[in-house]
Amino acid sequence: MATFDVKNVKNETVGTIDLSDEIMSYPVKSSLMHEVVIMQLANRRAGTHSTLNRAKMKGGRGAKPWRQKGTGRARSGSRKSPIWRGGATCFGPQPRDYSYSMPKKKIKNALKSAIRAKTEAGAVHILDALSVENGKTKEAVEILKNFAADRKVLIVFKELDDKAVCAFRNIPYVDLLDVNGLNVYDVINSRTILVCKDAVERIQEVLV
Repeated sequence: MATFDVKNVKNETVGTIDLSDEIMSYPVKSSLMHEVVIMQLANRRAGTHSTLNRAKMKGGRGAKPWRQKGTGRARSGSRKSPIWRGGATCFGPQPRDYSYSMPKKKIKNALKSAIRAKTEAGAVHILDALSVENGKTKEAVEILKNFAADRKVLIVFKELDDKAVCAFRNIPYVDLLDVNGLNVYDVINSRTILVCKDAVERIQEVLV
């Protein structure tokens, strides 16, 4: 078992907590994490891009622009031709679903890799509780200063009171994430990760 310090909002050590070796001893596999992140980003794509092909364009169904022969110009049958200015798009993007899935075991292992990589980098801090007395954003900023967190902060929680939510959600570089939604992309994309103690128990339940 790996032992980590549990800190309060002033960055003072108030206890310790054990994390399973199954998580902390898992090797950091960058290729696996990359594979899962690519899948996550693909699943987030709306896929609503759409271009007009000849069938979708209005007009151009009447007479030919000019007669077939005798003008000296190339023959043409419709103003919707893709080679015309303002004409249809040939083989352009159409609405589609980019999402795909991966084996759950690979996703779980990628998350283990990401957690260990961030832990080794000193980016993970475990808090006994995240409480803000008056629910003010100014108080939340002071808490983050105690951890030198001023860019890409991820706060992982299991239960968070309304005052804490109100205080942290106004800070543009802070993301609040329920532990059940913990994923590889958000972990890797964060510079500082604050994990509430009750969320650690849930992480171990899922990954061990």
